[in-house]
Parts: sequence; structure tokens; C-alpha cells
Amino acid sequence: MAKMLSVIIITRNEAANIRACIASVAWADEIVVVDSGSTDDTVGIAREMGALVYRHADWPGFGPQKNRALSYATGEWVFSIDADERVTPELRAEIERAMLEEGAAGYHCPRLSQFCGTFIRHCGWYPDYVLRLFKREAGRFSDSLVHESVLLTGNTARFKSPLLHYSYLTVADVERKVEHYSNAAAQQMLAAGKRASLMSAVLSAGWAFLRTYVLRLGALDGVAGWRIALMNARTTYLKYRKLTALQMQCSHPRTSRNPVQK
Repeated sequence: MAKMLSVIIITRNEAANIRACIASVAWADEIVVVDSGSTDDTVGIAREMGALVYRHADWPGFGPQKNRALSYATGEWVFSIDADERVTPELRAEIERAMLEEGAAGYHCPRLSQFCGTFIRHCGWYPDYVLRLFKREAGRFSDSLVHESVLLTGNTARFKSPLLHYSYLTVADVERKVEHYSNAAAQQMLAAGKRASLMSAVLSAGWAFLRTYVLRLGALDGVAGWRIALMNARTTYLKYRKLTALQMQCSHPRTSRNPVQK
């Protein structure tokens, strides 16, 4: 007997991506989109494509937002996909076979990401296994503000066909994501009680570059590998510098200019 599949997607201003994303999973029984304040046509396109759309004005972070989407899903199985990802026909076949056979409670997809027109095979980007298909009652997302993961009860297995990830289409995408991820990472590090300094920012950025370009063989990806190593270094540097700024704000909170007289 066929099992019902719910696909969940979180969005904010994804009009350029959402149509192709939903089209790649249009065969699913249910598509749930949770949007957080899009000002473009994301919501309209998602509804046009047959998705169930739920709108929330706030942004609680990636993990909590995906748990919101999960709460709306009704299928026995859930597949989580980002708006800039696509399921290929080959991956669809593996998903449907896995749901039928029930060999595991969750399945990891190898993710193949594109950077400004080039699919990246090194830099630590591939195969980049991500747990995306799981039984709804067996999993939930971590509460992480960024780099969330599925917390699963039960065993897992791996698919062979990649999930395509169109993550950085333009230089503008790179700049936007560097800013976004460094902000979120700094806030998460502060909440975890971590400390930072200029020295730690510089050393960590240097290590991020070497790890990406040398240890993870980014050099084999040519110019794209060099650019990714620089991007990782810059993101790392910024998150530590932003953490330092947040620490200073916490240490020296602003006081009222007109304190109440006792």
C-alpha cells in the first residue's frame, strides 16, 4: 500500500526559486510551504502550484521554522526541501521505493551544489549527505538558528541519487548569504556562551580557507574552489567579529538618558 508523502518547504522572498522547486516534487501527496514575510510573489506562486501555504510574520530561525512546517504536515513520511533545491527523477524513484520498503526511519540524500554556474565536487561540499526523508512521527528539527538538523529516532540509510542544490547563482547571492549566515552564527554562538576576539577571528578565518582549499581539495574545483574558500574564510571572520560586537553590547548595555528619579 502506498504511503502518503508530505513535502515541507520554508520560504522568504523565493519567487525566483519556488516554482521550479515545487515542480520537482509535484508528484508528492501534499506540499506545505511556511512563509515568513515574503514581499515578492513567493506566496502567490506557491499557491498557484498547489501548495498549502501558511504565513508567519516572525523569523524564529531555521530549526524552529522547519518544525512549524513539520507541524502542518499530515503524511506518514516527510521530505524536507529548500526552495533552491530540486529532486531529480532518479531521486524520486529512490524516495518512492524507500517509502514502500520501509528499510529505515530516515534517509540521507547526497547533495550536489552549484556555485555561480559550476557544480562543486570538492571543498567539503560533496557528497554532503543531508537527512531529508523521514517518518513524521520519528523526527523533528533541532532548534538551531542556522545549520539545523533532523533529530531522528530510528535507523537511517543513504540514497545514491543526488539532491540538486542551486545555492549560489550570482555574486549577489554570495554576499547575501555570507551576511545572513554570519549574523545567525554569531547569535547562536552568543547563546551557547562562546567568546571571540580579533585574534580568534583571524585564526579561524585562515583555518577555514586552508581546510576548504587544501584539506578538502577545493583546488580541484578550479576558480570556483578558490572563491568558495575565500567565502568560507570571510563568513568565519565576520561571525567572530559580530560575536565580539554582541559581547560588547551585552557587557555595556545602553542606559536611559533620562533615568527615573527616586
